[in-house]
Amino acid sequence: MSSKNIKIEELYEKTGSLYKLVILASKRAVELNDAATQLTEYEKDNISETTLKEIMEGKVSYKGQKGNK
Repeated sequence: MSSKNIKIEELYEKTGSLYKLVILASKRAVELNDAATQLTEYEKDNISETTLKEIMEGKVSYKGQKGNK
């Protein structure tokens, strides 16, 4: 998956808000920068691409999101 495959519309659907998307992505990017385990199999991506891919794949979410308790 390249950065061309990352669609803002799909990311928006995952979070329901651009504000939530930005906050979620920034917090996850900080975690990855601090050596957190990557949840995707893409090794050559930069941190921001990895973060967005994790969100698109539903591997990263926030507590208030549907389906999370």
